[in-house]
Amino acid sequence: MDKTFEKRKKVVHDLICDDLYTPMKFKELAVLLQVAKEDRDALRMILEELEEEGKIYLSKRGKYCKGEAKKLRGRYRANQRGFGFVVVEDDPDDTFIAEENAGGALDGDVVEFTIIRSPQGRSKEGKITKVLEHELKTVVGLYHKRKGKSYGFVLPDNLKILKDIFVPAEKDKSALDGQKVVVKLTSYGDDRHKPEGEITEVLGYANEPGTDILSIAKGYNLPTEFPEKVLNQAERVAKPVSEADRVGRKDLRNWQMVTIDGEDAKDLDDAVSLVKEGENYILGVHIADVTNYVQENSALDREALKRGTSVYLADRVIPMLPQTLSNGICSLNAGEDRLALSCIMTVSPKGVVIDHEITETVIHVDRRMSYTSVNKILTEEDEEECRKYEELVPMFRQMETLSGILRAHRKQRGAIDFDFPEAKVILDEKGRPVEIRAYERNVATKLIEDFMLLANETVAEDYYWQELPFVYRVHEAPDEEKMQALALFINNFGYSMHLGVNEIRPKEIQKLLGKVEGTPEEPMISRLALRSMKQAKYTPENAGHFGLAASYYTHFTSPIRRYPDLQIHRIIKDNLRGRMTPEKRAHYEAILEEVTKQSSEMERRAEEAERETVKLKKTEYMEKHSGEYFDGVVSGITKWGVYVELENTIEGLVHVVNMTDDHYEYYEERHEMVGMHTGKTYKLGQRVRICVLDTDRFLRTIDFKFAREGEKQDG
Repeated sequence: MDKTFEKRKKVVHDLICDDLYTPMKFKELAVLLQVAKEDRDALRMILEELEEEGKIYLSKRGKYCKGEAKKLRGRYRANQRGFGFVVVEDDPDDTFIAEENAGGALDGDVVEFTIIRSPQGRSKEGKITKVLEHELKTVVGLYHKRKGKSYGFVLPDNLKILKDIFVPAEKDKSALDGQKVVVKLTSYGDDRHKPEGEITEVLGYANEPGTDILSIAKGYNLPTEFPEKVLNQAERVAKPVSEADRVGRKDLRNWQMVTIDGEDAKDLDDAVSLVKEGENYILGVHIADVTNYVQENSALDREALKRGTSVYLADRVIPMLPQTLSNGICSLNAGEDRLALSCIMTVSPKGVVIDHEITETVIHVDRRMSYTSVNKILTEEDEEECRKYEELVPMFRQMETLSGILRAHRKQRGAIDFDFPEAKVILDEKGRPVEIRAYERNVATKLIEDFMLLANETVAEDYYWQELPFVYRVHEAPDEEKMQALALFINNFGYSMHLGVNEIRPKEIQKLLGKVEGTPEEPMISRLALRSMKQAKYTPENAGHFGLAASYYTHFTSPIRRYPDLQIHRIIKDNLRGRMTPEKRAHYEAILEEVTKQSSEMERRAEEAERETVKLKKTEYMEKHSGEYFDGVVSGITKWGVYVELENTIEGLVHVVNMTDDHYEYYEERHEMVGMHTGKTYKLGQRVRICVLDTDRFLRTIDFKFAREGEKQDG
């Protein structure tokens, strides 16, 4: 070690740590220490070393202070490239953590960290000093048995876990080389040692039907089986509706009503009815009374809260409640008496709810309709469908009219409608994707959406003004900085947004989406607008719903598959039955914070797992189309390449290394990729023809190349 450097370091340290010293910025320190301009890099190195040693720290104002930096607490989010970020609650800015400063932390760990750099105008950089709590308890991966050795390794599916996991022979559960396994971590390792674990479950070989999706489910810790106690309880409570059950309920069994769902839906938790009285519409939204069968704090209830939501993966559903309930007595099956909680609304010709009633009911659904059938009746006027459901056609016509009125009313107040095509994945009996297409919304899906939205708003407003403990679905206004960035971005395309001082109105985003509709840049701008928004969440405090431009919103309509809906049904029934005592209010106030937090977290987990299974099946589908040609649209441009989306919603990347006809440069301000010699340009929304170059099922990525003139293009 350079003795001169160490001496200088001691002088700097003693000066900064002197009790008489006032914190100073770098330039002030340099002047005080009489450091010449050419020697200031050496001073920077000294200060950096003292920071890393924790002897000094840099304040938020850029001044060097004595003592150790303030110890902070947050959750570490790793990146597959080695670095990561620490997320601190209520701090909008994440702290960057370089790979060498991760301190052995794994993705999801609760950590203690310090800020080591906080450059003005740039993101903070930190160093993890201690792992306080490990989130990862189990890991899913591919088992490799070492030949002739008494041990093996698990290569994690989660790319954010950069080390493989050592498994001794006595803890391998007889797993074979090449099988997917679940491994329980017994040691988390450190900078010199790999994590260790024991295999708790063998899922099967990677290429066996269903193993891929099961691996994703296990990777997200999704519970794939119900405990026996929960199943037994479901069997006991799933009794047919009796006379005793009907007591005290409004009898709506003679009302004309239907369920309208997808053809493959089995858990039917909402039915609708509609009649006209004079110029007004009487709309009934009737929701399965799941709380009649799932009592608070029962084994069923605790399991439902733990799961938070049903999860819809590509080849299976992982339900929140056992199928005895979800597909049985709680499902509003046609031709059977069912218990319900109904929101009956009187809607004016302008789409305003002028009266409503929320009440316990007994209902009897007339027909189980599909979106396809209702769409055929309303859009195609299909003779066969109209004849088959002759007695219901007048009601469907009225529903279509009311749906249009409600949609226009929402649009008028500024509600935002992001109409992205979702992917519909069709699998064969072995779980292999045979078709992937865009799932189109039609008149039937829209009318059900409109009726559910109205019921959710009506219930939320009612209980807000009653000032009772409740669960709201909240979507906060976006951050001003993100909106300013979006406004700057769209200026490149000739669009503008009016952003008020400290106020962002949803109507401005709605107007923007209207302007870009049908343009080549529509997908890109719509996605950027969506990414600029905050995520919706559940909370006991009402803060309105920005995206819907609604002052009050909740989730009331799906208690079979969402726990928050089940929770508010319980509150509503206690209120209707006169059981909302001060003690009961205090009870709900005490539990709702944790219930909403758990529900929001489980919703995020489900969304991520669902997204991963679709990505996997898209990659698998394109494997058998390698070398084939497709038409697509440029959906994104970055410095590393051009993203192209096909008509079936599959997106792939044309990497710059595969753009071999020229040297291409990325112009960020114009969002273009331009060939330096040919002048050839790729722009957002441009129609292109591509060839499928390669797929990687492990990384879930698809590589394209642009088709050249003269190449075979009839794939």
